Amino acid sequence: MDHLTFDTVVIGTGAAGYNAANEIRKLCEKSVCIVTEGKNCGTSRNTGSDKQTYYKLTLSGDTPDSVRRMAEDLFNGGAVDGDNALCEAALSVRCFNNLCSLGVPFPVNRYGEYIGYKTDHDPFMRATSAGPLTSKFMTEALERQAEKLAIPIFDDLLAVEILKNGNSVSGLLCLDKKTGDFRAFRCNNIILATGGPAVIYKNTVYPDGHTGSTGLALKAGAFLQNMTEWQYGLSSISPKWNVSGTYMQVLPRFVSVDKNGNEYEFLEEYFSDIYEALSFVFLKGYQWPFDSKKASDGSSKIDLAVYNESVKKGRRVYLDFTKNPFSLENIDFTRLSPEAFSYLSDADALFGTPIERLYKMNTPAIELYKSKGRDISQEYLEISLSAQHNNGGIAVDMWWQSSVTGLFAAGESAGTHGITRPGGSALNAGQAGSLRAAQFISAKEEVFTDESSFSEKLSNALARHKALCEKVLSDKNTARELLYDVQQKMSDFAAAVRNMTEIEKLIPEIREKISFFPENAFCNGRNELTDIYKYEDALLTQYAVLESIADFRKTNHGTRGSAVYISDEEDFTAAEERELIREAGYIDGRIVIRLRPVRPIPDEDGFFENVWRTYRENKNIY
Repeated sequence: MDHLTFDTVVIGTGAAGYNAANEIRKLCEKSVCIVTEGKNCGTSRNTGSDKQTYYKLTLSGDTPDSVRRMAEDLFNGGAVDGDNALCEAALSVRCFNNLCSLGVPFPVNRYGEYIGYKTDHDPFMRATSAGPLTSKFMTEALERQAEKLAIPIFDDLLAVEILKNGNSVSGLLCLDKKTGDFRAFRCNNIILATGGPAVIYKNTVYPDGHTGSTGLALKAGAFLQNMTEWQYGLSSISPKWNVSGTYMQVLPRFVSVDKNGNEYEFLEEYFSDIYEALSFVFLKGYQWPFDSKKASDGSSKIDLAVYNESVKKGRRVYLDFTKNPFSLENIDFTRLSPEAFSYLSDADALFGTPIERLYKMNTPAIELYKSKGRDISQEYLEISLSAQHNNGGIAVDMWWQSSVTGLFAAGESAGTHGITRPGGSALNAGQAGSLRAAQFISAKEEVFTDESSFSEKLSNALARHKALCEKVLSDKNTARELLYDVQQKMSDFAAAVRNMTEIEKLIPEIREKISFFPENAFCNGRNELTDIYKYEDALLTQYAVLESIADFRKTNHGTRGSAVYISDEEDFTAAEERELIREAGYIDGRIVIRLRPVRPIPDEDGFFENVWRTYRENKNIY
């Protein structure tokens, strides 16, 4: 089979993927290309929020910030490697300035200061934003740079196998989504920048078409880490969008509807006082991610109420902006918490209905939904408790290289976050991680697998995949139904609320499906073969997540991060284990779990002459 040869293949056309390819092209003469399943798909291009945050070192005012302090704040999130935290802090200014130079419109005052604000888990007002579509602007700017650098992009290709020579990358096999044919690349390095494993859940805020490819790395022998740690929150179902910020602060009604069409304004059942309920709804705007620390007596009680209505009672849940909650013709705003009353008073929004307050406070938030076919001034907005971001991912070293030599991960596919993280740090991590990978690759010796050896490996892989494709071709598509079934179970029992009884049933079920894959999975035509591969990817990643959850529960009987664990009864006791990282690998058909201590923040020699000498000798890389 014919193949193309590049030193590095980047998989993914999001902000991290484009930046990785751009930096390689700028740093060295080695060949690089981008392979993508869909050039205009992906999370960074197609998502946003009320005010999408970018986190970096303070660049304004008199706040005494430093690289070390930022690294410590990232590290203190728990289960974070110190070298990754230090790199993300140290490179935050360089990466941020690169985006500014490429035209991303981060706000600046007339003196040139990039003014910041305080985000969650942030003591130094390091946050900034280019508006609701910050990551989209980043991706478009980096794409324009890639075009100027003439980086080849191969679209409509799904990566299906990482080819290896021993424990080193030797190539990549891809499926053409349109034709069902295969394309191959011989390469020394692969940078996986395909985002988080959205494919494992039914209820997600990830854009349609974004699935991730964590299972691809697992099959190649890469270890994952922190797969218990996610970010969940309330989102609309169609379109998929976070209902954070002003959507909550205007105090909408929460309504559930049963199978017979009966409506229930249910929050009153979960709070002793309606104004307590409204105060916590307001706080959801600030505290959008589900937080187990706020689940028993805080704003995350709202999330649990939505979960109970949808999962336990089988109802559909909606936000209603057209009428005030609890049949209140006029809200007595003075009975809200001082924080809520003060904010709405300063916004001059102590009046009217939720939609009227939203028009006053944030008209673009209404227009955003109109642009996506939803008029929330006239209709209910269906919501769910959804997965939004994986804080875990592929385990990487200080150069964002995985346990497989030559396989790197950047962006959300890399597991550099821990239990908690400052808001917006993911965007910085994607830029810093992709730059680190590019720096390492630019200094790495270029040694390809010889042609004859590679051709043999490729021939064997191609035979396996062609046999699989012939086996699953049918006059019907069952792969999607099988996928939806396991996705729904994951959302119901292994997301923000983790039902250990159900998880113990689900683990052997998933393991059996993997063992007999692709049993009962069929697709109707070669253009649907991607459904088969996505189903397998989902099963492998679900298996790793479930085994990680089960292993965590063996030694921790409380809860932490963005999930509560339920056995016989709810237990909100804090379970820290902050200085350990749980890794998961796929070995001989089984997920193997291992614990390791976090790598501490490095305490390097800061004497200038010594650093300058090693830099000149290029010893910083190795």
